[in-house]
Amino acid sequence: MIEIKSVTKKFGDFTALNNISCTIENGSVFGLVGTNGAGKSTLVRCIAGVYKTDEGSILIDGENVYDNPAAKAKVVYVSDDIYYPNPGNINDLGKLYARMYSSFNSDKYLNLIDELQLSRKKSVSSFSKGMRRQAVTAAALAVEPDYIIFDETFDGLDPLVRDFFKKLIIKEVAERSTTAIITSHSLRELEDTCDKLAMLHKGGLILESDLSEIESNYFKVQVAFKEDYDEKKFKDLSIAEFKKNGAISTFIVNGDKDETTRIIGNMNPLIFEIVPMSLEEFFINKASKAGYNFDLDKSDEKKEGKK
Repeated sequence: MIEIKSVTKKFGDFTALNNISCTIENGSVFGLVGTNGAGKSTLVRCIAGVYKTDEGSILIDGENVYDNPAAKAKVVYVSDDIYYPNPGNINDLGKLYARMYSSFNSDKYLNLIDELQLSRKKSVSSFSKGMRRQAVTAAALAVEPDYIIFDETFDGLDPLVRDFFKKLIIKEVAERSTTAIITSHSLRELEDTCDKLAMLHKGGLILESDLSEIESNYFKVQVAFKEDYDEKKFKDLSIAEFKKNGAISTFIVNGDKDETTRIIGNMNPLIFEIVPMSLEEFFINKASKAGYNFDLDKSDEKKEGKK
């Protein structure tokens, strides 16, 4: 288990992380989303023991990770800025990981390389950016670690390769109880993979929730009535983001679907429908209520910590 306790990290006058606390359970896929410069990369570098926190602590299986080789050995960190031997080919990359991690499975690594149809003989530096990401991700998975961190690792991969790695991560979690942490700007990238999602903004943790809880307790309603009405009509429901266009209103409900259906059904609506709600809609709504407005899908700006 990873325990993040009241962590603050600063770079000069810039506060990258501000009093962050959360727990990442074993055998789960933890998604970390947020705006550009929100602190995602800084947080995962602290988890991996690359950065020392200025305040608070990060424990891996009860031990502080920073300056602790035994704790660090349980973690593989795949940065957005991937590293590979240059010059060096696929075999050289494997040897590098084998030197760093005693658990490195060479056969597993080479099997993944072959499945990805990457050349074993060509220099890794001659690969495209996406192919280099594939090679390094395969090496990281072949370590078979207890904890593996992917920082925007899937950005730039084609859909087939991205799906391949997602399925492989889920398999590792199911079969080996690996814990995976995946950062992304886009909730759409994570919603079919993660057990829990957390959102950072301006160095603060503004949301953290199990995926199953969101899907069970939040949904979107469309309804219309013959008579004029406003949001006050639904005083018995816990609603958010109420919008009305003519006679039709749309809003998010936090509650029980059957009870909501009963309450609105008794109002004799002209139109009533419970419609699918994306995770992006949910998180944007929650963040907006907290006073934050942003675009989750922007991905071209510099990352935090690179000052």
